[in-house]
Amino acid sequence: MQRLARLIFPLAIWALAFSPGVFGQAAKPVPRTADGYPDLNGMWGPDHNFIYDIGSTLKKGETLPLQSWAEKATKEHMSKDDPEANCLPAGVPRMAPYPWKIVQQPKLVVFLFEGNIHTYRQIFLDGRPHPDDPDPTWYGHSIGKWEGDTLVVDTIGFNDKFWFDFAGHPHTEKLHVTERFRRSDYGHLDLEVVIDDPGAYTKPFTMYGRSPLVENSEIMEYICNENNQDVSHIVGKDSRK
Repeated sequence: MQRLARLIFPLAIWALAFSPGVFGQAAKPVPRTADGYPDLNGMWGPDHNFIYDIGSTLKKGETLPLQSWAEKATKEHMSKDDPEANCLPAGVPRMAPYPWKIVQQPKLVVFLFEGNIHTYRQIFLDGRPHPDDPDPTWYGHSIGKWEGDTLVVDTIGFNDKFWFDFAGHPHTEKLHVTERFRRSDYGHLDLEVVIDDPGAYTKPFTMYGRSPLVENSEIMEYICNENNQDVSHIVGKDSRK
């Protein structure tokens, strides 16, 4: 029953994300850490558009600059073959339809994900560079820095195994992601993500989203691999926006 509630959760929380007055959150000041930066610690809900179709994250009138092979692959990808549906990591910047948690320290920020395999991302803020030859992984290698009140995260070193969304948009190992996280008010985290993948897209493009703060809750342990009964019931292609 708890898991069913979690499946309904993202749609409800997404609707709240664009209501700045919800529960009086907008009136509260953005908290700050001891070193003066915005405090991003806490639970955050997913953005609907970062789950189903990244084309919906673009500015009005823009379309995804897919290369011909990537457009063909998107059309051919069936939902039952989605790595996320098969209990594999969602990758970056895709979100699973479950809440996630930020743990912020001066030299390290960690994202904890409830969805699928109960996994994490590390963002290093200690000045280290990317490795010269990163081992391709699901979440890549992330380094970050503060630009004013915005946390900027630069990630390379991805494998080509995850899809960007339920719609099946692909990428290659040439993927380079630049994320900007800004706590625009007490209850919201604004997202701006630049996707640069010359292997699958004709030019870089920018995604925009917003995650709502989730208070008085915690991430649950969810091990998708233990009892995945979804794939055998998935037929056709996901076309939700």
